[in-house]
Amino acid sequence: MAISIPLISSNSTLSLRSPSSFSSLSPLSPFLRSFRPPNSSSYFNKLLIRSSFSGMGSSSDPFNSRMQPEMSSMSTFGLSVDESSKQSYKWQRVLLKVSGEALAGDRSQNIDPKVTMSIAREVAAVTRLGIEVALVVGGGNIFRGSSWTGSSGLDRSSADYIGMLATVMNAIFLQATMESIGIPTRVQTAFRMSEVAEPYIRRRAVRHLEKGRVVIFAAGTGNPFFTTDTAAALRCAEINAEVVLKATNVDGVYDSDPRHNPHARLLDKLTYEEVTSKDLSVMDMTAITLCQENNIPVVVFNLNKPGNISRAIKGERVGTLIGPSCKSTMART
Repeated sequence: MAISIPLISSNSTLSLRSPSSFSSLSPLSPFLRSFRPPNSSSYFNKLLIRSSFSGMGSSSDPFNSRMQPEMSSMSTFGLSVDESSKQSYKWQRVLLKVSGEALAGDRSQNIDPKVTMSIAREVAAVTRLGIEVALVVGGGNIFRGSSWTGSSGLDRSSADYIGMLATVMNAIFLQATMESIGIPTRVQTAFRMSEVAEPYIRRRAVRHLEKGRVVIFAAGTGNPFFTTDTAAALRCAEINAEVVLKATNVDGVYDSDPRHNPHARLLDKLTYEEVTSKDLSVMDMTAITLCQENNIPVVVFNLNKPGNISRAIKGERVGTLIGPSCKSTMART
């Protein structure tokens, strides 16, 4: 005896045979003889209902059809959270410039692990909010090419190349620190050092940022006679970052040197023209001109104050803002 049940989700039928028809299957016959097909109509109704439910999904697999609504709702929820968090911040992709001197901390050693860990934790806090962060790191804490030119016959080009290697050392140290707290990080160098870092490829760098990774650009521009400030402005323009955040050992830009003038005032805002005309020591002229030509704002702030990095990345008011729309110099005591 066979009972055929039509399945709504497909054109096939489910057949339930009586135990006597399985007598040729001797290994299974003890178990099949004890089987009794259900005779209540409610059982068949359940089969029909379950078959109808599985047919509601786009896939004929009942497991996939059950999971798809849940997975889609989860992805939609996650996307809405990310979008809402991104909309609350001024910038979505930033370039953070960290000077080599700032990494030295109290200068008891070339690199202060407390400083690198502080940078890593603040960068981690903002990357988890969906903000894309790239870094350019200097090398002045280890070797500054312009200071060694002429020593023992060292020409400027060779000295600058040694300084570029110093930036790679700092970048690898920062990468190790960030990855130790769970931040996926990539180091890209301006010239090939395949055993320790990726070569700089603009499209690859952008893809890393889109995947939530932090990218550290090392070796400056790869050319002598250009500073890491210029490298920061160049990489910012190339990867379409919205701002250059320059982390230093001072609170921002002053109207005079605060180390010699105790009455020096911290400036809130500056235009590119004011920086160049007043010869303010913010960035070198090549870097500030490159930012001006590409309308890239620059924020100068103190790296040593806790929370300043995350505040600057989020677009909060900190340090000195340099941009095209800053009408006049504003100072505060």
